[in-house]
Amino acid sequence: MGRRDVQVFDDRSDGFFSVCNLGFQSSPQHVQYPHAGGLFASVSQVGMGFGVSPTPEPQNPRGDGGGGMKLPYADLYMKYVEGIKNFGAKEEEVVEGEGVVKKKKGGLKLKIKIANPSLRRLISGAVAGAVSRTAVAPLETIRTHLMVGSSGNSSTEVFNDIMKVDGWTGLFRGNLVNVIRVAPSKAIELFAYDTVNKHLSPKDGEQSKLPIPASLIAGACAGVSSTLVTYPLELLKTRLTIQRGVYNGLLDAFVKIVREEGPAELYRGLAPSLIGVIPYAATNYCAYDTLRKTYRKIFKQEKIGNIQTLLIGSAAGAISSTATFPLEVARKHMQVGAVGGRQYNDVFHALTSILEHEGIAGLYRGLGPSCMKLVPAAGISFMCYEAMKKILVEDDEEA
Repeated sequence: MGRRDVQVFDDRSDGFFSVCNLGFQSSPQHVQYPHAGGLFASVSQVGMGFGVSPTPEPQNPRGDGGGGMKLPYADLYMKYVEGIKNFGAKEEEVVEGEGVVKKKKGGLKLKIKIANPSLRRLISGAVAGAVSRTAVAPLETIRTHLMVGSSGNSSTEVFNDIMKVDGWTGLFRGNLVNVIRVAPSKAIELFAYDTVNKHLSPKDGEQSKLPIPASLIAGACAGVSSTLVTYPLELLKTRLTIQRGVYNGLLDAFVKIVREEGPAELYRGLAPSLIGVIPYAATNYCAYDTLRKTYRKIFKQEKIGNIQTLLIGSAAGAISSTATFPLEVARKHMQVGAVGGRQYNDVFHALTSILEHEGIAGLYRGLGPSCMKLVPAAGISFMCYEAMKKILVEDDEEA
């Protein structure tokens, strides 16, 4: 069997290198070392399969041959992953025809090539959910301690107490479990929103056939889809927390509930949850879409940066939280109505009763602590989602 060289770096000075011409035998004296320009990698032809077969490649200018690595089933979801491009590249001025000067933007540009658009959206949503949940974990921890009054009466007291007892890790206690729960939920939510909004939105120059904004319907569909898929996990988590010692784990709880109480038990209490989710999701995504369109119209820019997306997402979260918070208050009153000595027939009756006894302020009691978590979470989630959509691309032109 003939010997094939291991060529790790290409000698082209175009700012990339590719892992190619990998053979079955190698020795240090046959390893080709890089020139100054070959600093960055591109891993191609990654598929899903079990066999690896060497395939010949065209002769390069230096005349040394070799076989590349070809993985079968490369056309499944991820065709190939293209690595970091133009890492640390400085801004350069390129003179084109008739003295026109164009500046090439430098910096870190990470592009990962994934052919399947649905997979791109799901991955982007999962990353957005995980990052946003982790970012606001300290706020959620402080908020929880304030609600139960276990570590102080103010945010500062709670923060100091946690830092004294547990240190920084105490602020992120339980975050891994929440990330595992939130990541798939956010992935489904953002995937559903993007998909529905794309199909309902009119094309350029066309008139919308819907009496209401497409983003409002898409947001409601996103909230419903996410809740329907992840609600059983919420119920299982609640059962495991309350009924200690009854179940040996998540899978055991699922099997016992389905066997003893029926599959419908996994969706007990779904209606009240949907009543709370649908208005918030609809207004949140509608506000976000409207603010993005307004930004483009005012500043005459098609592309929106990460900081602008963060601010727009946070503003959308503030608007949706403020608009739907009275419904959340009414729902909480209905849940504890019997304990507090009040009975409510429906949400409208609860709203009117609260307004009559406590005034408008009663409908927004607790809005501050709620926004402290929801507003930054919404902004970070939208920013990460849009950033991931720029990183995950479909073809070479986008990369």
